[in-house]
Amino acid sequence: MPETIKAIQLPIGNIFSDQYRFQIPDYQRPYAWTTEETTELLDDLKHAASAVISENGDVDEASPYFLGSIVIIKKGDHEPEADVVDGQQRVTTLTILFCVLRDVASQTSQKHGEMIHKFICEDSNEFNGTIGEFRLSIRERDKEFFQSHVQKMGEVQNFVERSPENLSDSQQRMLENTKYLWKQVSCIDENQRNTLTRFLVRRCYIVVVSTSDHGSAYRIFSVLNDRGLDLSPTDILKARIIGGMDEDVRDRYTEMWENYEDDLSRERYRDLFAHIRMIYVKNKLYRNLQDEFQEHILTDTTHKAHKGFMDSVLEPYFEVYKTITDASYESASGAERVNMFLRHLKRLDNFDWIPPAMAFFKRNPHDTASLLQFTRDLDRLAYGLFIMRANINERIRRYADLLHAIESSATPSDSTGPLQLTDSEKEQILQALDGPIYRKGSRVPLILLRRLDSALADEGASYDHSVISVEHVLPQSPDAGSEWIRNFPDQEERERWTHKLANLVLLSRRKNARAANYDFGRKKDEYFQQNNVTPFVLTTQVVNESEWTPEVLRRRQRDLIEVLKKEWRLG
Repeated sequence: MPETIKAIQLPIGNIFSDQYRFQIPDYQRPYAWTTEETTELLDDLKHAASAVISENGDVDEASPYFLGSIVIIKKGDHEPEADVVDGQQRVTTLTILFCVLRDVASQTSQKHGEMIHKFICEDSNEFNGTIGEFRLSIRERDKEFFQSHVQKMGEVQNFVERSPENLSDSQQRMLENTKYLWKQVSCIDENQRNTLTRFLVRRCYIVVVSTSDHGSAYRIFSVLNDRGLDLSPTDILKARIIGGMDEDVRDRYTEMWENYEDDLSRERYRDLFAHIRMIYVKNKLYRNLQDEFQEHILTDTTHKAHKGFMDSVLEPYFEVYKTITDASYESASGAERVNMFLRHLKRLDNFDWIPPAMAFFKRNPHDTASLLQFTRDLDRLAYGLFIMRANINERIRRYADLLHAIESSATPSDSTGPLQLTDSEKEQILQALDGPIYRKGSRVPLILLRRLDSALADEGASYDHSVISVEHVLPQSPDAGSEWIRNFPDQEERERWTHKLANLVLLSRRKNARAANYDFGRKKDEYFQQNNVTPFVLTTQVVNESEWTPEVLRRRQRDLIEVLKKEWRLG
């Protein structure tokens, strides 16, 4: 049977009617609209209806208001069942609005409440066989919750008093939006509220794009998102991959997909797909993620290929991505050192190192010795590029070369391989470490000092503080006549040392501009310690010094660089 595509502009009253019985397929993303999108929707409706409400005029004379479009799969004109491929956020939020209008109206007029309920639930009729089903059935995971607390008549007022505890993210969004709409609608007097309801039903329009074919529905889905919450590339990929599968396996892979997304969060799940793309493409992203993914990874559009992607690509890479980003590698011995280097890598200001790590972990899941050598070398390379301030293009080229080496089974530890630093790069790193490192950029000092502190601490030691800041021991602008000026009388020498590694410490608190210029004794007693304790080895070393002079800084600079030189094998 050839595919058919129809588009028709309909008033909301015709959409929430017996013509349609909307279903949200389980492979769709969860309900995600926040009060920001819901506020915009309600404000737009109220503004569009304002002329009618202020004049108490005829709704049918009001200018029509367009609410966007939805894409559905519908088998025929006489069958009401329709799968919502795009537009579920809007349809669900409009249903919530109808439920709120109904229950608020019921407080003063049972008749009005029952009339509005007809837009939420069809009438039962034993003669024509209808059983009074709700006009919208959302995803199975939230279906009963939504019906019991929102769609069922008279339940909204109880629902808005509920605590959000123990609710899923999508259920929390439903609760937040219902609370917001209840508060806003309850403030409108009855006549204005009835006018707003009539305007919504009769003068608000949605373009319904319906197709009888899954393929055409998903093509339209990819481009029609003019008014909803911005789609993540993974939402589009989900529709392409799972929406095209046979129905007998779709539920299983939908659950698998959503469990992964729930586990990681939407943002990290999108990152996972970006990293998988890099592993395959080995180049910078030049177009959108979903199209490059389709071209380079989902090249075969058969159902079997899509299941193969889920089983052979997504599942194993999800596992290694979790292991790498959670630093949770497990083995009989050596795992803690692997995880230690992964924790160091996670502190960097970029995640370009993750794709080669994923590729190597996937190829060597149980070879702890190889994983330890790889993560140790990757730590050195990634921090080296960071200290040299390699730009994104330089990093991507280097990691692409490393991915090629991993794919070809070349030994990444080979002295001339892309994982290793060249002699020239080692020299550049040492020069940067011995220079005014604080001026390298706002992120460099903190990240570098935390890595240095870990190298000074006992192996495996780590700190978890909500605030960590970088402080200069010798102040950037010492007071005239202070101890600092006496100890550093030469202004040029003082300025040369101010931003060097030796003069920087870590604090488990925010900076205090007033304390920054304390003399050394007072500063280390009152500012560098809390309850006579400092959690950082770097800072403890400073506290143990009796004075702060150019001689102390020269010794300290030499010693600290030697630590990093040994840690990263820069000799």
